[in-house]
Amino acid sequence: MGKIQRMSEQLANMIAAGEVIERPASVVKELLENAIDANATSVEVHLLDSGVRQIRVIDNGEGMSASDAILAFERHATSKVKTQYDIFRISTLGFRGEALPSIASVSDVHVRTSAGSETGTHVHIKGGDLLANEPGLMRKGTEMEVNHLFFNTPARLKHIKSLNTELSHITDYINKVALSHPEIAFKLFNNQRLLFQSNGQNNLQSVIANVYGFDVAKKMIAVSAQKGDYEISGYVSDPIINRASRNYITFMVNGRAIRNYNLTRAVVEAYHTLLPKDKYPIVVLNIKLDPMLVDVNVHPAKLEVRFSQEEALKTFMITELQNVLHQVEYIPQTPIKAEPLGPVETAVQQSIVFNTTPVTPTQRVEPAVNLP
Repeated sequence: MGKIQRMSEQLANMIAAGEVIERPASVVKELLENAIDANATSVEVHLLDSGVRQIRVIDNGEGMSASDAILAFERHATSKVKTQYDIFRISTLGFRGEALPSIASVSDVHVRTSAGSETGTHVHIKGGDLLANEPGLMRKGTEMEVNHLFFNTPARLKHIKSLNTELSHITDYINKVALSHPEIAFKLFNNQRLLFQSNGQNNLQSVIANVYGFDVAKKMIAVSAQKGDYEISGYVSDPIINRASRNYITFMVNGRAIRNYNLTRAVVEAYHTLLPKDKYPIVVLNIKLDPMLVDVNVHPAKLEVRFSQEEALKTFMITELQNVLHQVEYIPQTPIKAEPLGPVETAVQQSIVFNTTPVTPTQRVEPAVNLP
């Protein structure tokens, strides 16, 4: 008998989870992407202990039928890619069909969903094993509940950071996805305490105020330009508003939050001498282009992308940002209101008189000398 054998589906999913699901924030990211792809207009994220104990994502999207709710947890099952040609025109956030089976293989998952036209469905999967598939009452939409993440992978659980660190990663992603989709209302709760909320009124500057504060939002400068295959829109900060980290530079490509070092360098170059040393602007830019010109299938996390004409995009971005920044008045002329001066008193200089008695010089008399 040969030594090589096919891995079980559950084992393959656990191995895939090591790359797809790194921490609670990875689960939140994958579930939010599914909610957005389902055309949700309202998404709530509820955490217990920063997502380590429980993550619950509730949306009002299209929902799933009973058969789809089961099929969604099979590896490489997706509704977003049907042919090999679709890989080159990806317009959805998710497409790999790895996230849900990976999550279910290392946690205890409950799914409650309904497409609105039929009775809802409740699916319970723990450690990759299907424990329940039953009808349930549910409004249109989906509720994904993930409990005890990494309960069966103690090595991964051991390396989870502090609750504050895990919560900061989740909050950072929620901020980015809210900036990417101002048309969707987001809410984030941790231990029943509201941490973040956006109104979903499709006003990007309003979301910037929710994320960075109203004082920052008032100092943001609108950017909108198009050239050839590229269109950029969003906001950049006045140079007087800056931070000590590049993490405040956010890029979206066709609604997907991404990381790209070269584009970040382009932004820094556009500001050039307008910022102090080791300071960076606050930037929120959405780049729209034909999906054929960008490859999002670089890494399972789908945060890295590759552009077919990256140098042209960088040059276009630098030029447009410089045009906008050169219109900013960097030294505001603030009127100075001086208090009126009263009458000036005449200074009186006192004279100092020295009374001295004149000294009469005495005449010195030389003694007589008798010569022999």
